[in-house]
Amino acid sequence: MGSNQLADSRDIRFLLFEMLDAPSLLKFEKFKEFDKETFESILELAETIATEKFYDANIKGDALGATYDGQTKQVKVPPSYHAPWQAYVEAGFPSLIASPEWGGMGMPELVWKACLEYIQAASVPLSMYSTLAIGAYQLIEKYGSDELKETYLENMVQGKWGGTMCLTEPHAGSDVGALTTKAVKQEDGTYLITGNKIFISAGEHDLTENIIHTVLARIEGDPEGTKGISIFAVPKIHVNKDKSLGKPNDVYCSGIEHKMGITGSSTCSLTFGDNNACVGYLLGEERQGMSIMFGMMNSARIEVALQGQSTASAAYMHSISYAKNRVQSKNPAKKSGKGVPIIQHPDVKRMLLWMKSYCEAMRALTYLAALQYDLTENADGKEKEDAQALLDFIIPICKAGNTDNAWLITAEAIQIFGGYGYCREYPVEQMARDSKIFSLYEGTNGIQSLDLLMRKLLMNPDMKNYQVFKEHIKNSLKKVEDDLPKEYAAIVQGGMAKMDEIIGYLGKELKAGKVEKVLAQAVPLQKCFKLLCYAWMHAWSLGHCLPKVKELLQDAKGEELSSILEKNSEAAYYQGRARSARFFLKTEFKHFDGQAAYILSDDEEVWQTLEGEFTGAL
Repeated sequence: MGSNQLADSRDIRFLLFEMLDAPSLLKFEKFKEFDKETFESILELAETIATEKFYDANIKGDALGATYDGQTKQVKVPPSYHAPWQAYVEAGFPSLIASPEWGGMGMPELVWKACLEYIQAASVPLSMYSTLAIGAYQLIEKYGSDELKETYLENMVQGKWGGTMCLTEPHAGSDVGALTTKAVKQEDGTYLITGNKIFISAGEHDLTENIIHTVLARIEGDPEGTKGISIFAVPKIHVNKDKSLGKPNDVYCSGIEHKMGITGSSTCSLTFGDNNACVGYLLGEERQGMSIMFGMMNSARIEVALQGQSTASAAYMHSISYAKNRVQSKNPAKKSGKGVPIIQHPDVKRMLLWMKSYCEAMRALTYLAALQYDLTENADGKEKEDAQALLDFIIPICKAGNTDNAWLITAEAIQIFGGYGYCREYPVEQMARDSKIFSLYEGTNGIQSLDLLMRKLLMNPDMKNYQVFKEHIKNSLKKVEDDLPKEYAAIVQGGMAKMDEIIGYLGKELKAGKVEKVLAQAVPLQKCFKLLCYAWMHAWSLGHCLPKVKELLQDAKGEELSSILEKNSEAAYYQGRARSARFFLKTEFKHFDGQAAYILSDDEEVWQTLEGEFTGAL
């Protein structure tokens, strides 16, 4: 395994072509021109660009970071980013899921996310300049006027122009409804935007000629809170009728953040309308800003979940390579002999299997979410309705679960590398630094947990999302019941029964008026669902893997088994995935019981603790 192999290509294909059946999407008119071979070729191209272009640029870019010139108000990305960016654009990746109407390829979201795993595993900070632009493109395509689409989309799809999502303000933070950015309607139907935004990823840079900001603002006279918010397209540079660039708009970057990680990604403060001449164009209808933005959040949060999963996967793959080549100490099972690769040491095996089991579950859940997104966009009737319900339910679990785990898995990678892992000689310390932000942006994981607890469960009268979630688990396991031992199906079923008990308990507490007590259980509940979802992914995959294990290994044991696994990569893959599934279900899922007991303990210390009790001797 090369040191720059960043993702498990065989596992990606197992999920796409066996477990989740990506070719089934070809039944939709939008995808009828594609085939499995096309999907394969684009995956191979993504891996090539990631390993040969993005990976080396990422390491160099981390050392230099993005830089800001206070006089010109301009940001430069690390010099190493320009060549891989050009290769990425020339390969057509900014256009992969865009509509052919604007020069895109129109591929499924599921295939795009699989390609993006390679790109993000190589460099999350560099990838962000493209993914933010894709998010802005999707908003304008769905909610922009015909004139806006004609003006902006083609160049955004070609990667010539970038894009952003501008939500956060200095004093509002996660409370978007407290924003103060103002929009004043003009006689020509445009709006003058004034205000400040912070933490804007890719808000200013030199990779593209222009940047189209999508900005939340309150139209003058509209009500306070989230109900009064609208959303606007605000170009960095005005565009002439012939699509050439005109004069700069009244928006500039007032600084960039100096961050713990993703240093190559410019995280900007933006000032709109200092001269009262910042022109914006309404997207959708007035006061629809929050509903429009929330509609796009599913895609954005899948992307952040994928960032966590991609970075964790890269850390795991580097750890395997290092453990196979790092020789230290004798085999503990033998009384004498030379030093052996550390992968032979039981504790290192344990760490690697733990990492593997989580990475595979994270990938499966993320890809399942991407598949549901495709179904919501292309199916109709009950299939579309159920896909939307399932997607809405698993998004907060996927985003929070994967991003929390990315921090833990990259930390475990450092542990495997030992003291070297703490040094910049190896890449895992950067992966750890980069991964921490994932649990913070696109809605902190606490907010994700509250969304799951309240909007998707307790405030949802018929709990439609939860019912669809349970039905999907039941149906997926039924399809593999002939090949999945009952003991593993029973583990998932037992987890579901416990979740029913927990939700019933929290519902009763809420009705009793114990609101703070219930809200304090949001994160523990999300962690329960995370473990249950990962167990589901493993049980489902195990039902697919065991027939292959039987076919390829028969009853081989001992040296015969070792010989087969050494020579037959397919046998090794299925055996390894089956083993990690059994490990998670029999061992790691035990943590579910602890989280459940935590919630059901009836302890009230958290929500009854008073502010003064935290001060101690201060």
